[in-house]
Amino acid sequence: MSNILLVEDNEMNRDMLSRRLARRGFEIEIAEDGPGGLRQVTDVRPDLVLLDMSLPGLDGWEVARRLKANPSTNSIPIIALTAHAMEGDRERALESGCDDYDTKPIELPRLLDKMATLLATSSS
Repeated sequence: MSNILLVEDNEMNRDMLSRRLARRGFEIEIAEDGPGGLRQVTDVRPDLVLLDMSLPGLDGWEVARRLKANPSTNSIPIIALTAHAMEGDRERALESGCDDYDTKPIELPRLLDKMATLLATSSS
C-alpha cells in the first residue's frame, strides 16, 4: 500500500486522519511542522504528501514551493489541507506547487478520491 506523509501541527487532526487512513491500509508517516515535513520527505520518500498549509516554522505554502523546486522531490504529489476556504485559496495552493486542494474539516471519501487519482497518476 502507499506511504503517505501527513504534515499537520494539530494533534487532534493528525491523530484522527492518520488512524482513518491506516485503517484503509495506508502506511502513515507524520511531521508536525514545516521543517519536519521537508526532512521527512527526504528521509521517507512518500508516495503522497498531505500538507496542512498553516504550519509552525515554515508554512505549507513554502514547503510546497521547496518540494516542487527540488528535482529529487518534485514528482511527489501534494494535497493541500486547509481551513482556508476563501476565494483564491485553491489557486494559491496550486500556484505554490500543490497538486490538489482539500478543505477542513476533512470529508474522508472526497479526500480518498483525490488521493487515489494522484497516486494512480504518479505511479503510471
